[in-house]
Amino acid sequence: MNKNKDIEPKNRLVVFQNRQIRRIWHEDEWYYSVVDICGVLTDSADSGAYWRKLKQRLKQEGSEVVTICHGLKIEAPDGKKRVTDCSNTKGVFRIIQSIPSKKAEPFKQWLAQLGKERLDEIENPELAQQRMKEIYEKKGYPKDWIDKRLRGIAIRQNLTDEWKERGIEEQKDFAILTAEISKATFGMTPGDYKKYKNLPEKSKANLRDHMDDLELIFTMLGERVTTEISKKEKPDTFPQNKKVASRGGKVAGTARKETEKELGRSVISKKNLLDVDNG
Repeated sequence: MNKNKDIEPKNRLVVFQNRQIRRIWHEDEWYYSVVDICGVLTDSADSGAYWRKLKQRLKQEGSEVVTICHGLKIEAPDGKKRVTDCSNTKGVFRIIQSIPSKKAEPFKQWLAQLGKERLDEIENPELAQQRMKEIYEKKGYPKDWIDKRLRGIAIRQNLTDEWKERGIEEQKDFAILTAEISKATFGMTPGDYKKYKNLPEKSKANLRDHMDDLELIFTMLGERVTTEISKKEKPDTFPQNKKVASRGGKVAGTARKETEKELGRSVISKKNLLDVDNG
């Protein structure tokens, strides 16, 4: 399946302040119509002209915002597809910062607050954990699940730190090693697992946010054992790290199978803990 192919029409629009903003899935993320955003945040009678003028000013200022905009074909009000400047979430935020409008001011204040919070979290990492806990609570997750999820995040961080110590730097290598652990633990790669749980292909839904308690526990076990083996043996090549990951996952896989024998059912569940938000 072509990952860049348009998804269902009902997902091609988002609504903000009762105004529609067109969007398109491109390079594994959402890109939003800059003209539509300018129309929402300004009082300009011609949002296209407003954006052209703003784009010219940004170019003169040497802003990188213009370079991260892409001309993508989006359906126009008349039903025909036309090339329109679009930007991802990061670019949209940068553009909003450049719009001198009272309507844009709440966004600017929000971005400033986010920046302050991140700086505070660097000084005190416990704040980041508390923020994450509050986010999960607002989404409706139960407290005992949240505790396991946060512990799993810490274990995952320890594992990635250990891989970095072993010379692993590329995200694709992290993904390969993670897949080895998952295959040995559950018999599926994370990608296969998302399909098994029927999570939307074109969604950034985190697989672990849709695991139940036992699935999280065995995920943590596989990653923790992998970390301990790596610390003990200090593998110095990627193939060696891959074998360690498989061994760590195998420990969790064996424990999972024994648990399933005792319970008389599979630990691996098709159920999503919460409904997926495609927005």
